[in-house]
Amino acid sequence: MTQESATAAPIALRKLSGFRLFWLSRAVSGLGSAVTTVALPVLTYQETRSAVLVSLVAAAGTLPYLVFGLVAGAVADRVDRRTLMVGADWLNTLCIATVPVAAAFGALTGAHIILAALLSSSLALFFDAGLYGFVPDLVGRDNLVKANSSIYGVDTVVRIAGNAVAGGLIAFVGTAETLAVDALSFAASALLLRGIAYTATARAGSGTTRPGFRESIGQGLRFLARHPTLRLMTAVGTLQSLSGGAIIGQLVVFADRVLGVHGSNPRIGFLYTAWSAGGIGGSLLLPRLRRRIHTFTIMLVALPVGAALGLVVVLTTDWRIAMVALTAWGSAYLVVIVNTMTYCQEVTPPELQGRVNTTRRMLSSGLGVPLGALLASVITVRFDVQAGMSLAVASISLAGIIVWTARLTGTLRPDRSAEPESAAMS
Repeated sequence: MTQESATAAPIALRKLSGFRLFWLSRAVSGLGSAVTTVALPVLTYQETRSAVLVSLVAAAGTLPYLVFGLVAGAVADRVDRRTLMVGADWLNTLCIATVPVAAAFGALTGAHIILAALLSSSLALFFDAGLYGFVPDLVGRDNLVKANSSIYGVDTVVRIAGNAVAGGLIAFVGTAETLAVDALSFAASALLLRGIAYTATARAGSGTTRPGFRESIGQGLRFLARHPTLRLMTAVGTLQSLSGGAIIGQLVVFADRVLGVHGSNPRIGFLYTAWSAGGIGGSLLLPRLRRRIHTFTIMLVALPVGAALGLVVVLTTDWRIAMVALTAWGSAYLVVIVNTMTYCQEVTPPELQGRVNTTRRMLSSGLGVPLGALLASVITVRFDVQAGMSLAVASISLAGIIVWTARLTGTLRPDRSAEPESAAMS
């Protein structure tokens, strides 16, 4: 643990030199990844002309959580987290760089692009598994809300900027060559992380017999299963991610068929930007909420608000109303996501951070996002796009019903939600 984070009292993050470097590494790497998010599907279609393969590349960001989520969490809890993160960044530098290099020699194929996308996302998963325990070590648990909100906030900003930059780069330097930006950003992130003064916390089994790999994974699963509030928040997170998959998966179709905003119309970009920009508002709002309102109470408010805003989006035919509602909906969405992640980091013992958080993320983002996109598309084909988009509203509404039922029946109360770690592990 860094010396700077030893204090228990919340402090200004700008005073933590280690966090400043980490925040910068996330900004730089996030910008490069945002460029790749646009360039890689475009490159796939240019090389293969296959809509199926383009969808596979687009899904590559969440698929590794289903395949490697448990393994990555166990690895992160058995090794030095910063070393794992730096190693993942360097390997991702090489992985992404192979695409423009192959293109320069005329050897690029569709299979190469898909493998690079899947490998890069898998490496990012191992990076994230280390990040879940690294951030509490770096800033201290009392600063987690501000730290996570700041990280998600800058990620949203650079995602918007990166998507805009990608279009210009593709036009002026070429699609494959644009990916070099992402390769360089991974290298810069690795160097910035190496500059952080950091000492790892002790791992489970340190100085004693270390549990086997399977048992190590089982410990994380048991902790999550036996902690009632984490169980509930994981279910809520899965429903929330399912709604996100439905929104993003059907937004283009919804804009075309309901709002009259067609693919060539620049207003489609405004709608996507509105959803992302809402995340910035959510990242600024959450620290203020957490200073005044309990973690569980935030869920009681944010989920119904999100469902109501989603209903406005689905029912309107005016793109301007939809844009405003999407912005506010994006804020409520991010408040729930970051609030859930922060709570999980706060109540999970240091030696279990990787396993518990990646398992939670595997069930939420890894399962919820692709399932939401798939179900929404099926509903749209069977009925209409408003019905498909309504899946997002129904999913968030169900999450709200779950937390309110737990509150009203006394199953979980705000003053009981942060249970002792020892009790949850027994």
